[in-house]
Amino acid sequence: MPEHTSPVTNGVTSRRGLLFGTAAVSAGAFLTACTSNDTKDEGAAADTRPAADDRPGKHVTIGFAGPQADHGWLNAINDNAKSRARKYSDVTLEITEGSNDTAQQIGQIETLINKKVDVLVVLPADGKALTQVGLKAMRAGIPVVNLDRVFDSAQAYRCWIGGDNYGMGLSAGSYIGEKLKDKPDARVIELAGLDNLELTRQRTQGFDDALKNYPGIKKVARQAADFTVESGQAKMAQLLQAQPEFDALWNHDDDQGVGALRAIEQAGRDGFLMVGGAGALSAFQAIKQDDGVLKATVLYPPTMAASAIDLARALGQGKGVGGLAEYEIPASITLYSAVVDKDNVDQYMPTGFR
Repeated sequence: MPEHTSPVTNGVTSRRGLLFGTAAVSAGAFLTACTSNDTKDEGAAADTRPAADDRPGKHVTIGFAGPQADHGWLNAINDNAKSRARKYSDVTLEITEGSNDTAQQIGQIETLINKKVDVLVVLPADGKALTQVGLKAMRAGIPVVNLDRVFDSAQAYRCWIGGDNYGMGLSAGSYIGEKLKDKPDARVIELAGLDNLELTRQRTQGFDDALKNYPGIKKVARQAADFTVESGQAKMAQLLQAQPEFDALWNHDDDQGVGALRAIEQAGRDGFLMVGGAGALSAFQAIKQDDGVLKATVLYPPTMAASAIDLARALGQGKGVGGLAEYEIPASITLYSAVVDKDNVDQYMPTGFR
């Protein structure tokens, strides 16, 4: 998938962070945890604190600006935001076309600011480049929900929600480690994303750190691709040619994994397990069918966009998050990188993206 960097470095959540495992179920689950207005005799805070729920409230206009949906994961981001907004009769979603050109996306966000939307949800094409327009919105009194790719300044957003790249690598490495821990001199290889992206380095670091707990396992090769089917196929073919024997493969991205699986099939190779990344529907279906090398995938859930809409609605209505003691929504929410395999794939199937 394209770049997604978060305020999480080397697996340690920033001091503003809150680990929040929304990936366990579909996007609908987030506001179940962000929902209830029920009051109980549990103390004054429980009786007086407003919490967002599904019932209609104050109308909120949410401006949504993201990059061009040129990748399955990004298209799923847009779909999750739109479908979530349609759930609420008190929400109007103003959505931009999306652009990978930073100047164009800045212009789109400035248009939303000029329209005086109540809240902004922004997945920046480039977090650093769009920090100033995030600051502009906040200074104009429009709270910003920063989705996934983080702005350079915490003052440019009211709340950040996104995935955990280091956690993806950690989960993948731990899963593979447990599967191979009893195999002497096990060998693993890695099909990474783009090495010029911080997220790729974070995923590799997490993977390597997890493998340190399994001294009998050695990573013998790594190849970087660029998150496309074509590159996945080409780079995987190179790995297969260079490595006649190995026991496990971690592929950073399910889209490029489609190409990787083609290369594996063309080479007639098996005898190893493959772990993917992100949570594509095609990966879930292959895992469920369980007749090939793909045995699991580690989530980087696009349902975060639905949760961002929930957060924006709560901000626009001046509500908090049900189930938490605080009056305000958190400043940062890091999604959990769950592993999906044949034992739990049915649970996650509704969240798979095409």
